[in-house]
Parts: sequence; C-alpha cells; structure tokens
Amino acid sequence: MIDQITPTNMTILEDFLFDCDPSEDLHLLLASPGGDGETALRMVRSMQQRCRELTVVVPDMAKSAATILCLGAHHILMGPGGDLGPIDPQMISITGDGRSKMMASAKEIVAAVDEAEKRVTTNPDSYPLFASLLSDVNMLMVEQARSALDRSAALMSEALSAPGCRTDEDVRALADRLQDPLIEAPTSHSAVVSADDAIRLGLPAIKADPASDQWRLLWSLWTRYFAMGCWPAGLNAVYEGVRASHRA
Repeated sequence: MIDQITPTNMTILEDFLFDCDPSEDLHLLLASPGGDGETALRMVRSMQQRCRELTVVVPDMAKSAATILCLGAHHILMGPGGDLGPIDPQMISITGDGRSKMMASAKEIVAAVDEAEKRVTTNPDSYPLFASLLSDVNMLMVEQARSALDRSAALMSEALSAPGCRTDEDVRALADRLQDPLIEAPTSHSAVVSADDAIRLGLPAIKADPASDQWRLLWSLWTRYFAMGCWPAGLNAVYEGVRASHRA
C-alpha cells in the first residue's frame, strides 16, 4: 500500500482482504506520509480480523496516520532508512484555485492561526498580510484540526489495543511512554522516529538486516514501485496483493 490515507482507501483495501485466511500471517508493505487517523484505525482493525499476526514492513516512511496503523500491528519491520513519525493529523484542503488539494499538518494549521492572531492583536496593521498568508485556511478547517489533535491520544491507544495481545494496563503504559515523543514534543511533521527509537519506546519494531536475502528482496520490490513513479505517495497510489492490483 503506497498512498495517503483517506476514507476512500478503505474500500480498496477491503478488496484485498475479504478472502484472507485468518489462520495465516499477513504482511503489509506500507509507504505513506499520513492522512486520516480514523481511517488508519479502521484499516488496522480490519487487517487484524483477517490474520493470525500482522507485520507492517516500512522501507521508507509511515508517518502520522500511517504510524497509527503501525501501532496496531504485532510487528513493525523497519529498513535502515525506515521512519515512523509524529501522530500529527493531516488535513486535506482546497487551495485558492478551487481545484488543487493539499495536505497540511493539523498542528501547524493551529499554530499558524494562533501566531497570526497574536501578531494581529499586537499590530492590527498586519492583518492584511496574515489574511493573505492564510487565505487557504477557514474556521471550519481550524476547528477540524483542533478536534483531530484532541483525538490523537485516543486513536493511539485504540490502535495499540488492536492486536489483542496487550492488556489494558500494557496499553496505558505504552501510550503514556508514546504521548510525548509522538504527540506532544515534535514541532514538525517531518520529525523522525527510527527503528532504534521505536524499540527504545517499547514498540514491537524489528531492525531489518540490510545484508539479508529477505531484505534485499523486499528492497527490490520497493524500488520497483519507486521507479514506476509511485512515490511520493498520493501522486501515483498503488495497492497490490496476491489477487488484485489497483493503481491511481
């Protein structure tokens, strides 16, 4: 799965899962800059019902909502450059031309509006400047961004519960450890959580051996999609499984 995570992706994913054998393990190669956390939670819950154990393979990045998906896996196999990231919801907005879509960090939207309000209060003459800079942001988007941020901790805890192998106490303890590094502390959506970081935080991350035949095969598969123009995600999204392929 190489894509931004949006509600429409759920139906595509289901097409690959509906006949999975729940007694077998499921492996998902995932590359995504993030998107809608609620959809990520639905995705990982659906996958967990279709398999014995879920492993998410991260050759490049699985940020934000994609990190939420990874938190719901039994194992996270991360390549040498594999990267999880802050649970910072991404908002889809329509730009000023009325046609183009852009992804924006909820945390950065709220921070930009708060900073603009502070500066305009101090210097009312600066209003036209900030009104121009934030022309693609409306109040509905700001409120949605605030709501998404408030929901982040709950989404994280619900994802950690998805494998069904953690007690409520384990989920609370792990969520407490992840609250600061994944939600509170990061100031940028591009902040990096490496395999070593993930292991240190108590996540079921596995460092892939770059010299192993297994990783060389996985990397060869990943670079084939990369060469086809399927990355950055969202430009040429791709879903592929044993039974079907979908490319947007």
